[in-house]
Formats: sequence, C-alpha cells, structure tokens
Amino acid sequence: MTAHFQEPYIPPEAPHPLPIAQAWALLGGISPKQFMKEYWQKKPLLVRGAIPAFNLAKAAGTPLASPLSFDELKQLANQKDVESRLVKSSPWSLEHGPFFSKKIPGLQERAWTLLVQGVNGHHPLAQRVMSWFRFIPEARLDDLMISIAGPKGGVGPHMDSYDVFLIQMAGRRRWKISAQKDKTLVKDLPLKILKNFKATDDWVLEPGDMLYLPPNMAHDGIALDGGCQTWSVGFRVPNYRELVNEILWRTTEALENDPALNKLYTDPDQAATLDPALVPEELVKVIRKQLNSLQWSKSDVSCTLAGILSEPKPQTVFYPPEDLLDLESFKKAIYQRGLELSPRSKSLYDKDFFYLNGESMSDSEAPDWAYWCELGKKQQLNNKKCSQLAALIDSEDNPWFESYQAGWLILKKA
Repeated sequence: MTAHFQEPYIPPEAPHPLPIAQAWALLGGISPKQFMKEYWQKKPLLVRGAIPAFNLAKAAGTPLASPLSFDELKQLANQKDVESRLVKSSPWSLEHGPFFSKKIPGLQERAWTLLVQGVNGHHPLAQRVMSWFRFIPEARLDDLMISIAGPKGGVGPHMDSYDVFLIQMAGRRRWKISAQKDKTLVKDLPLKILKNFKATDDWVLEPGDMLYLPPNMAHDGIALDGGCQTWSVGFRVPNYRELVNEILWRTTEALENDPALNKLYTDPDQAATLDPALVPEELVKVIRKQLNSLQWSKSDVSCTLAGILSEPKPQTVFYPPEDLLDLESFKKAIYQRGLELSPRSKSLYDKDFFYLNGESMSDSEAPDWAYWCELGKKQQLNNKKCSQLAALIDSEDNPWFESYQAGWLILKKA
C-alpha cells in the first residue's frame, strides 16, 4: 500500500496585540481573560477542535500532518544542545540523549516515547505555537516539549507541578486524569510513576484537540497510533525559597559597595563582663538595627525578579551569526530588515529596567527604552522602528550590537 503524502500544518503567527477579550477557538470558544479567571490553576479544560484547520482538512479529504516530521525530531534529539529522553515501558527504562537515529525505534514499534524539550528554541514553527500562549506572563512561560511515540507509548501515570497545555498534532492519544491526592510512587523505577492511579475522566484526543491541566493533576497519556505527537506547552514554577534566596544573594552583592556597611564595629561603651562567652548585647543591637534598615521597594523586587526569571536555562547555547557584521553594516541591516529576539532568548522588564537573558540592557531614562519595551512585547522590531533605533547605536559596546554579536538578537529574514 502506498502511503499518502500529508501536507504539514503551518501554525499561524500570533497577532499583536493578542485579542485577549475575544473568544478563541484554541480555548474552546472562550476568551483568554475568561480562561484565566475560570480555569487557570483551577480545573482542566478539554477543547475539541482547538486548531480548526485539522478538522477542516480532514473533512475535505486532505488530513494534515504535524508541523514537524519524525525525521526532524530525530535530528533535534541528536543535537548536544537539545535535551531529549527516550522512555520505554515494557519494562520501564529511561535514557538521556543525544541519540543517534538508529537508537530511536520505528514508528510502528510498540511502547516507546521520545521526548524533545525546548523545541521552541530550535524550530520557528514551535516558537509560533508557543507565542499563542503569551496571554500568560512571560515570567511564567517555560518551553514547548514534543513527544512522539509508537503504539502504547507513554511515560506512565504521573503528576506535574506546573500547568500544561497538551496539543495533539498527529495520531491519537488516550488521556486519563484524576484529581487524586495520593502521590505514592512505584518504587525502584527511573520515572516518577504513580502507584495507585485511579482515573476519573477518560478522553481520546485527535489531531487539533487540546487538553489543559492545572498543577498536580494526575494524568496518563497512551499513544493509540504510531507517530502520535503531543506538543506540551509548560510553565515555570519557581518556589519561594529559590526566589527569596536569589534576591538576598543579589542584595548581599549590592551591599558590598555600601560605605556605611564597610565601617568597622566599635564599642566604646562596652563594660567589663563576668561572662566573656556571652554575645555582647550592644553588638546584637547594632547588627539588628542594620538589618532592620534594609528595605526592598517594589522596584527593587520587580527588577531583581526580571533579572532572575529572564536567565536562560543552563543547557541553553547561543551561537553568534555565521556572517558577523561590523557596527555600520549591522545598523544598515536592521534599517533594511528589522530585528527579532532569538527564540532562545527571554526578556522581562518592569517600569525601571529591561533585562535580556538575565542581563540589564536599559532603564527608563535611556533614549532606547521604548525600543527595548516594544521588543519585549512583540519579540521583534520592524525596519521602520529600527531605522530610528540605528541612530542611537553609536559604539561597538552598545547593548544592541553586543546582543546581536552574542546571538541574543537576530536579523529578521529578508
């Protein structure tokens, strides 16, 4: 039998600004505002036909394939700068990539799943899908993972500590979910698989369907077809300890340059003591006073969070442009073509400072502030904006040019 070629689905680019007050097919006919109010971190949402193009093409007799092919995913899984895992369920095993193509089972082999992490940083179509969800703050967005599996492939019943949108892009997957509180795991396995999973809901998702799950919702997805692809948009969940520790650490760095704290302790009023091992009361009083004088303004906290949460993951690698332009050629190129964020870059800002990949780029008093903010909102600057920006880039140590050299910013395609 001859296999019929299927055109791949081409995800559309998200509009700017996103129409967050209007009903979206992606969210089952409700608006992002309504979704965030009624579902986000509260309850699951199953959306049939979240991507209408799949059902329309199927009805026309020309079903669509996933935007990324099996071969493309295998190529990604073979790269050192791409996080990938291979899970087999009979018996359970877990291997970490990179993987040679021969290592990955065929599409009709049973009970295996290939997980490719951070695909939005490596493929523009995955980045487009990721951009659909930018009605949720960038500080919370993490990455897009693609799982491809043979029949009966899955990673077992488990819980995630984060929200996730599960988009079916190829084949069918059966999802079972439960709001159970029992988190007991099967012992001596390389995966965190729930021992006493008891499903309360059971659905089969077809291409174009989507399932949203809030944190700690037990779920189990089993591929029903070879080549089953599920695209998972996941979210960051830093805990308070991590954030507070980081803020305190950065505060400590800032205090190193405080002249008042560089003074030596003095105690001219210290009396003679019969208990020399006792911590002096005056020392406690002075240090307590110094600690109580430390205050964090809203701006201190927000700009520090922007720096922390815009830092790339440790495994993220940026590559300089192959044909690196000098300063004047760069200014001419952005005037003609415009600029955009590298899909691996992350930008965040507050009312005072703009951060890119954990580094401060500009502040609200700087002449280029508005351009950085627009780049953060839209993830790109058109050539008209760049023609104005070019006049402000006057040296090779300018953050715009340095970010281009580092691969954090890239020229838009001509």
